Parts: sequence; structure tokens; C-alpha cells
Amino acid sequence: MIDYDRLFSKDTGNFMRSPVRDIFRKVDLSAICSFAGGYPDAATFPLDDIRELCALVLDRYGAKAVQYGATQGVTELRQAISERYGVPVGNIQITTSSQQGIDVCTRILTDPGDVILTTSPTYLGALQSFKSYRAEIVPLQGFGEDGCGAAPEVLGRAKFCYVIPDFQNPGGTTMSLAERRQLVALSEKFGFVIVEDAPYRELRYSGEAVPTIWSLAPERTLHLGTFSKIFAPGFRLGWIFGPEELLDKIYVCKQSLDLCPPILDQYIAAEFMRSGRLDQNLKKSLELYRGKRDLMLSLLGEYMPEGVRWTHPEGGLFLFLTLPERLDTVAMYDRALAAGVAYVAGSFFYPDGSHRNTMRLNFSFLDSSRMEEGIKLLADVIASYL
Repeated sequence: MIDYDRLFSKDTGNFMRSPVRDIFRKVDLSAICSFAGGYPDAATFPLDDIRELCALVLDRYGAKAVQYGATQGVTELRQAISERYGVPVGNIQITTSSQQGIDVCTRILTDPGDVILTTSPTYLGALQSFKSYRAEIVPLQGFGEDGCGAAPEVLGRAKFCYVIPDFQNPGGTTMSLAERRQLVALSEKFGFVIVEDAPYRELRYSGEAVPTIWSLAPERTLHLGTFSKIFAPGFRLGWIFGPEELLDKIYVCKQSLDLCPPILDQYIAAEFMRSGRLDQNLKKSLELYRGKRDLMLSLLGEYMPEGVRWTHPEGGLFLFLTLPERLDTVAMYDRALAAGVAYVAGSFFYPDGSHRNTMRLNFSFLDSSRMEEGIKLLADVIASYL
């Protein structure tokens, strides 16, 4: 018998298993009311456009569209992104998903034991990446004038601060302009980089847009974007805006990971943007998701027991619920699944695993016709513990 434990690297002991992915392995999502994942609604996928654009790209680019390509991404897609967001092409790196963006930023900036700052709660996939590189994750308490809750000596050790300023996952909250400026001021004072993850930024259903952190401080920000929520996640395409000095390290890092992002997918995405179809599809997606958000908020108000609170996001895909402190959403999960409803326990989004009385609900995936059923089931499960 081979002693596999002797062969594993030290990093494998820090890999964090995703409870969301484990749910998907065990459960047929079509058989339950799932509020668990961050899946877009498949109705937003422009299948007819994809069929047409795939043929157009193959006709236009031929074998080039299925050959190896540049590590930084094909020029056509970088130019389309540059035109849309007003960022120089030289400051754009295409990634194989924005999850890879998080990982390569962590990989080029972090050694074991280095400090990474983040909000608490924060995106589970980011925590998985940070822990795999054996970083010390320091949660911050906000970015107000009274500070962020971390000692100056800790801030001075930080390599970067990871934030999702717009419609945060899992909380659905949005950082104000004052908070973004305070974060930039902390970055300037203590010398760390800001990793601004913006997968939901274009999914705004109400309120006014807030300037990106990248626009406030491009010299100290790595801004991550993705096509997964505004086009289709199966393309596995994202991008990074950043200073050329940092992007050069990411460029070299990616050579050892995947050589280049998917070429055919990039050409299709470029044509989708340039033809105006992205904006047309996004308009329909916003209308659909706005209705789903409003429906979930209404149903929560109608069915949730007294003592349950939730966020009211202006965009994105998630709501965050806080239950009475004595309740444990990890412990109640099996009962909820047996009843036919799924969620993600909020404690998984906290670096220290605390706040076990919270949960994240996704409103984009489940069909609207089944949402009332799901919220009623969830409310009944919660009520059974009160």
C-alpha cells in the first residue's frame, strides 16, 4: 500500500472544501427548492446568439479561433473590454474565470503566514484560495472614520485587502463612496494592494452606481471582472485591470497554470460585446433579476417568523439572513434539505466560522413559480427551532 499522506504537500492540508459544491454533488437541484448556489438563471443565457456567433467566429478567424493564443488574452477581447470600461488595453489581463483572478492575485502576492485583509463575512471561494496559500486572514470591521478594527501593526503586515464593493457575496451590501475612499487611504498609509472583486457590478436593480475602487486608485488596485453573471458561466472567462508591474507577474504566473484562456470563448465574447448583444441581453437579465429580488423580499416579509432579519440589496444575486442567536443554521441544514429546500450556512463565509445563526439565500437560480414554495418551507424549518 502507498502511504499517500507522506506524499501530499503541506498546502493540501489547508484546502477548504466548499459546502456549496458538496450540496451539488449530493442533490438533484431540480428536485428541491435551491437557494444555495450562485447560479444565474439559465433564461439569461443567449443561446441563439451563441450559436450564431460561434459560426461567425469560425468563419471570420478560422483555425486561429481554436489554436493556442496569447497568455494575456486575445487582442480583440481586450480591446472590446477596453472600449466598454475605459481602461487601457495594457492594463487588461484575461483570466480563465474570475476565480482564477482571485487565485493568481493571491499567488503572486502571498507567502505562507502573510496577512490578507478582508471583510467578514466574505466570498467563500476567496477564503478557499487564501487558506490554500497558508495566509493569515484578518477580518476587518468596516471602513469608517473610526477605523477598521485592525491594529496598525497588522495593517502594516498586510499584502492586500480583498473586497467585493458592489452587492457583496454573501451579504448583498454595497460599500459607500466614503468607505471606498477610506480603504484607499488605508492602502496608501500602510502600503497594501486592494483586490476589488466586481462580479455583480453590472447587476444593479435600484439606487445609483458608486465609482469603482479602481477608478479612485488604479495604481494600487487589482480589479476583477467576469462574464459569468452577464453572459454565461460556462465560458469561464474573466479579466483583471491592474498596474502593468503587477499584471506582468500575473502574466508569468498564468503561463504555468493554463498557458492561455480559452481562445474560441474569447472571440465569441468579443463579438458578443462589440455587436451590442451584451447590453441587449443585460437589459433583459436586469428586469428578470429585479423581479426575483423583489419577490423574495416580499415572501420573506410574508412568511418568516418574528426575529429573522435580512439584507435589502440594490443588486447582485444574494440576500443574507440573520436568525435569533440561539439558532444554528449548520445544525438545521439536514432538516431543511429533507424538507426540500437548500441554503448555505452563513458561518462558511466568516474566516473564523462564527455567526452560525446566519444563512445566504440566492434569488437568481430558482424559478419564480417555485420561490413561494421554497420560502414557506424554509420559514417552517426555522419556526420549528424557535
